[in-house]
Amino acid sequence: MHIVSAYDEDLKFLTGRVAAMGGMAERMIENSISALVHNDAPLAQKVIAADDELDAAQREIDDRALAVIARRQPLADDLREIIGTIRISSDLERVGDLAKNIAKRAIAVAASRQPVRLFRGLQSLAELASTQLKDVLDVYASREVSRLGAVRDRDYEIDSVYTSLFRELLTYMMEDPRNITPCTHLLFCAKNIERMGDHATNVAETIYYVATAEQLPAERPKRDRSHDVTLDAEE
Repeated sequence: MHIVSAYDEDLKFLTGRVAAMGGMAERMIENSISALVHNDAPLAQKVIAADDELDAAQREIDDRALAVIARRQPLADDLREIIGTIRISSDLERVGDLAKNIAKRAIAVAASRQPVRLFRGLQSLAELASTQLKDVLDVYASREVSRLGAVRDRDYEIDSVYTSLFRELLTYMMEDPRNITPCTHLLFCAKNIERMGDHATNVAETIYYVATAEQLPAERPKRDRSHDVTLDAEE
């Protein structure tokens, strides 16, 4: 095979594997939340097992990317592309870890069912994070970087919903001490989802850099105010 053609195949392989990782991460998010909401332990176990596949995909991308750098010594656009695949696969692997953590907590809270309204809040938060990730991956495939600013800025919606849910869970814990253990698990689930949005935003920033050789502004909108939430007994 001609050296240029082989090089193109290497790059095509890397972008294809990143896209496949993105699909796996999206399914893990959806399944982990479904397992939590519907008290589905077998589905939770499926998510936990799927994390091994996602980890393996990341290692494969890392190994292939480093081999390409060593063999081809790429410059400029090609080097950014390869480094970008390494960074994006790392963020997607972390999304998988967070989904796995939710699946583990779904099993932990299975014995004590919580009000549907709390799960609705988690579902809404997860839908925002999942949409954020899907939109970012669509841009990765299309390279329509003009969409990335809006995608990145939407992270504030996730932060706002997370802060609201944080307050709601604290209130529920104060109403009945028996709720403390299950609601603590749900608080961790909510934080995991909020972090998924952060990783999706990281991916957006990497795609922009790969496509333009420029960095998006360092300051991103943040509305996670959970550290300011305080409740007194009267509330």
